[in-house]
Parts: sequence; structure tokens; C-alpha cells
Amino acid sequence: MPCASTDMKYAEVLLPVPLANTFTYRIPEAMADLSGLYCRVIVPFGKKHFYTGIIIEIHDRCPEQHFEIKELVEIIDNKPIITARQLSFWRWISSYYLCTLGEVCKAALPAGLKIESTSLKTGFKPKTETFLRLADHIRTEADIQNTMERIKRAKLQAKLFLAFLKIGGIVSNDTQNKTVSKKLLLEHSGVNASVLNGLRQRGILVAEEKVISRIDFQATTVRKTNLLSIAQQQAFNEIKKTFETNDITLLHGDQSDGKSAICIRLIQDAMSKGSQVLYLLPEIALTVQITERLKKVFGVKLFIYNSAISDHERIEIWNQLLDSDEPLVVLGVRSSIFLPFNHLGLVIVDEEHEGSYKQQDPAPRYHARNAAMMLALQHKAKTLLGTSTPSLESWLWAKKGKYGYVKVDNRLEGSLKPRIEIVNISELRRKKLMKDSLFSPLLKTKIDEALSEGEQVIIFQNRRGFAPFVACPHCGDIPHCVNCDVSLTYHKQSHRLTCHYCGYSIPFPLRCASCGSDGLKLQGFGTESIEAAVAALFPSAKVARLDIDTARTESAYWRILKDFEEEKTQILIGTQMVSKGLNLANVSVVGFMNIDAMMNIPDFRAYERAFQLMVQICGYAVRSDRQGWVVIQTMQTENELLHMVRQFDYSGMAQTQLKERHQFRYPPYTRLIILILRSRNEQILDEMADLYVQLLRIKLGAGVSGPVFPPVTRVQTLYVRKIMIKIELSLFVSNTRKILEEVQLTMQQNPGFRQIILHYDVDPQ
Repeated sequence: MPCASTDMKYAEVLLPVPLANTFTYRIPEAMADLSGLYCRVIVPFGKKHFYTGIIIEIHDRCPEQHFEIKELVEIIDNKPIITARQLSFWRWISSYYLCTLGEVCKAALPAGLKIESTSLKTGFKPKTETFLRLADHIRTEADIQNTMERIKRAKLQAKLFLAFLKIGGIVSNDTQNKTVSKKLLLEHSGVNASVLNGLRQRGILVAEEKVISRIDFQATTVRKTNLLSIAQQQAFNEIKKTFETNDITLLHGDQSDGKSAICIRLIQDAMSKGSQVLYLLPEIALTVQITERLKKVFGVKLFIYNSAISDHERIEIWNQLLDSDEPLVVLGVRSSIFLPFNHLGLVIVDEEHEGSYKQQDPAPRYHARNAAMMLALQHKAKTLLGTSTPSLESWLWAKKGKYGYVKVDNRLEGSLKPRIEIVNISELRRKKLMKDSLFSPLLKTKIDEALSEGEQVIIFQNRRGFAPFVACPHCGDIPHCVNCDVSLTYHKQSHRLTCHYCGYSIPFPLRCASCGSDGLKLQGFGTESIEAAVAALFPSAKVARLDIDTARTESAYWRILKDFEEEKTQILIGTQMVSKGLNLANVSVVGFMNIDAMMNIPDFRAYERAFQLMVQICGYAVRSDRQGWVVIQTMQTENELLHMVRQFDYSGMAQTQLKERHQFRYPPYTRLIILILRSRNEQILDEMADLYVQLLRIKLGAGVSGPVFPPVTRVQTLYVRKIMIKIELSLFVSNTRKILEEVQLTMQQNPGFRQIILHYDVDPQ
């Protein structure tokens, strides 16, 4: 069908939906002068729905009219809400992580900037507050005196008026620009709103609404930073030097070496040159921990961006960055990479090794560390990767010179690394020295000594719940989840069996579902059973448990940690949540109840992660007054990884693991893409997975392996299969994407593929 007019204009609109294309809409004559590039518009989508989209191009190309071309309904903004550089970054995310641009848009925009309903109501409204000023006829001190004379008999009104003058600092002829918050005035004066209404009715005070920020700009005394130690200053100078030749530098140092102070100096240096800074942390808990320290240095120039702030606050920070290129620092989690920076000069990725930087579901499944490095490159900014246990990828690139490398050792003089003992629990149980106990004699003794000295203890067990599973002693049957292919975990507090994948839960069964026998037996142990054992062994100790069951909210997490930091609790039992770089000064004993499970996970990163986690937790027992203790309970006492942990031998671990990775062609020597296929029909899933592998091997050769059964083969009623693709580093993911799209199109011609849910995971963690 030919175009209706050669003068017709069209808009390419990006919608926050998981579809590959942008959508073309006709610009109606009433909007003929539209210059709304990167502005939001409301568009019809489907038969009944309306969406907010972003115009990313205005053109006069007539689209192929296989169907009706719809018109824009309304333009929302009078200025762009994203930048051209942002859009370019979004396109890179979409290309590299094999997802649609719409999925990136949906993840990037705060919810209040999106409309996904028929209501056509924007979610964001500016916050307003009532302020009071003097009426126009009150201009001089004489006018103020006359006003006081008028109201002197109304004592409460006079009190309120005097409070207004005091708070507003009105002591001269400059009266008209002085305003006072209504809320503050009523709180300060101690009178109620009816008294205020009396002053307004007498024409003395006038109320007006002002837009105020939701961002927390509480008054903070900005202090000068402490001088760096000799080691810190040397590291700072070395980082600056590496930035002359490298865009990315790895800062490698132990937990207590003062890396934060170095980062603060780098931020100050960048801001002094007019640059903006992004400071990334892997989890919200760590942002809360460091916020107060940064506030004291940067005051109102510090913005916090994480899930703890409201969506309205997110939009205000978004707009602040969009409208300004002034120097400031954003402290946030992985979603902070999507903010509209205008003058980004430095990106800091703290705890760069953390797996929490990887987004899992939904798409885009990006790695915030890697994406942040690309963001910095697009802005011609520098990136600092900070950690005490680098990822093997970062370590290798630093050793090869692709990244700069700075090692800092700033431990306090006289501080001692803990003594680490590896205890063979198999041998102790054989000798009946751990009969009916989870604690080895050595660990129990060291906990007793710590408690008697008023010191604290951390006990690590990377499994929550009371018992990982229960079993029938007669037939061996184990209750399983009806939705997932996993056993149910017993939680004593609720006396229920629960699935940790989908949340399915049942009361603890009185009898075996298979044979009808009673007396189901608990097998294994989790943090909940350790808590019970600690209470029995150390009844006078105050104990806290830190896992997802006790810390489902940020406030609960910090209440538990704050009590431990303030020594209100003496023993902290936890999962990986206790490994997040916390500042705990009074810990003298750390116990690992059974580390074997972490080392034996069927994953090529298992040893790397186990080493990182153990070293992080062992770091809590570093003390300046005397040597702390770490007790590692294991059935694999000869495992070389444990002896590397014992020596804090990161280099040894890295060399060993990199040798294996190179031999078997795993990252960082190749790039991985995992295809995850899910279906409720297991037979169809297996058929489609086998066919998929055949087609991929034709295109990609021996780099394709699978399909494989994951450790959990069914999750939330869907069976799961995985296909692994290893890509040489010399090949671009974008080239592989074309092949994957071709194969997917071929697969879509098979009717059985309609029952398959497919997604890609690039650089899986």
C-alpha cells in the first residue's frame, strides 16, 4: 500500500516490552512540529492497551504497510528523558547479553517513567510541601512591630509569629524572600494548625506550595578526610600512574587494608576535575554500611541508588543526573549503571569478585562489573576494580597487562592473621569424639575461650533451615517438592517442610507417605539446627542467626548486624550473608561447620568461590591485640584448596585454577553462553534439546556441548535442560548472535518448539 503523503513523518518508538523490534507510528498533523527525540509518548499497542514508549528516531521513511500504521496518542515530556549515550549503552547490553532492546529499556527505566496499562496516568508526581511567608504589606521592621501590636492579646498567635520570625531569620527589611516550612514552624512553636489558620485569616502569613526533593539531604557536617597512610598514599599514586596507560585498574588488598580510604581520595580527585563518579557495590547491605562514611566526606553531593529508596526518589535522582553535569558521586547497586550520567569520569566496582553483580532473572542477564567497564569506556572514564580476592578473569587480565594492577598492604602494625586449623570430622566421629555433636572439641574449646574473654564468634554454614531433608528409616523415602525436583527442607520454627526453589510448603508429616511408618528422621544440618546446638552448649551466650529466613528485609538484616557490632550478641550464625565485607572488630573465633558441600558443587567456579568466601570470613579473625582462631571442619583434610586458604595463598589458588581452566577451555580463556530450555512436557523438551544441539553443532562445531541435566532438573513445574557454547575470545558475541538467531528461526518451524521457553545466559556465574 503506497504512503498517503510524501510529507508524512514517522516516529520509531522503543517500548519496554520483550520484543526485538522498535515500532513505527505516524506523527499526526497536530504534532507535525514534534521535536521529541528521546521523549516519552503514549502509543496504542495491541487492541486495548496503551504503553509509554521512547522516541528514538523521527523520519519520513514510509514503512511497509502490511497492517494499519497507528498514530501517536500523546507526547508526555517537553524534554528528553534519556541521552544518546544511554541509548548506545542499552544497545550494547542488548547485543552482548542476547536480549531485546525493549527488555533493557524495561530494566533501565524507573517504574514511574513507564506506563503499561490503559489508565494513561503517569506514576510520578513531584513532592510538594507548604511554606509560609509574610503578607506583601509587611515589608519593614515597623510593619512587623505594628503586626505584633495587633496580635499581642492573642498569645498563641503571637507565639507562633515570633517563632516564624526566628526560624526565618527575619531581622531586616528583607522580608519578602523569607519562607518557613509549615511543618517545621508548627513543630518548633508547639501550637496547632488552627492557630496558624488564624494568622492566615488576619492576612499576616501567606501559604504557598513548593516542589521539594524526596532525596535525603539531611544536614551532614562535611569533614576533611584523614591523611592516607604511607602504604595507602603509595597505592593511590600507583593507581593514578596506571590510569595514564590503562582504562581499568585492579586494586588488590586484604580486608583491613584501607581500600575505602583510597577510593574516597580517588573520588575527590575526580570530582575536583568536574567529573561524576559511580561507586558500585554488589548488594544493598554494603551500600548502607558505607553511606555514613561517604556522607561525611561528600555531603549533598552523594546520591544513594538502590532498592531501599522509593521509585519517586529514583526518578528525582534520574532527573538530577539528566539535567546536570556537575560533579557528584552515586553509590549504588548494579541497576545504577543505567542512570543518565553526563560527565562520568570514574567508576569504582568494589568487591568486584562478587557473584551478586550478575543479574539472573529476568532479562537482561547482565554482569554489572563488565557492563560498568563498558559504560566507563563509552564515557572515556577510568574504572577501578577493588577486592581482596579477585575474580580469576580480573586477575589474569591484570597479570597480562590488559588491566593495571596495584597491590596494597596496609595492615596495622602488629596485626596477626588468624591461626587456621583444619579438623577431620570423619576421624573424630569414628573415634566417637563428636558423638551427637555438630562441634569438634577444638571448635567448642575456642568458642568457650572467646566467650570467657568477652570476645565474639562467627559460625558459618552455607545451608539454612534445620535439616536439609527428612527420610523414612524403614523404606528410605524422602519427601520431595511437587513443583521442583528437590527434597524439602525442614524448618523447626514453623515445623514445616519447605522448598527453597518455589516456596512450596507442607506441615511436617507424622507418617511416611510411601509406607505409612511413623518416625521420620532428620538428615544433615542447617543454620537453624546449629542455632539450637549453640543454645544447648553455650546457654548463657546471646546468639543471632543471619540467613534469608531471619533477614528477609533490609531493616531485619541491619538490626541483626548492628546488635552484633555493638556486642549485644556474642555468637553470629550465618550463611554467605556474613561474608559481605563487614566491619566486625571483636571477632576472635571463626568456625566453618562443613565446607565440603561448597567445594563439591558441580561447577567450574566452585573452588574459586569457596576460596573467596573462606578467605573473606577468615578475615574477621584478624586482630591487632592477639592471634585469632579459625576452625575448618571437613571430611577432606587433604584437599589442597583448604591448605591454600590456611596460607591465604591467593596466587597459588589462581595459578592452579587457571591451569585447569586453560586445559578444559573454560573462562577466562573462552567465553560461555548457556542456552536454558524449559517446558512442562519432558519428552518434548528432550527432543527439542537434542535437535537444538545438532543444529548448533553444524554452525558452531565442537564448542557446543549438551544437552545436560542441571543439578535441579525441574523448577516450578518446568523441566530444565541446558546447552553450553564455548566461544573463542577472538570472536564477537554479536557474530554468534546471528548464528543463534538463525538456528532459533529454524527451530521455530518445528511445532514442538512452541512448548519450549528459551533464554540465553552470557557469561554465566
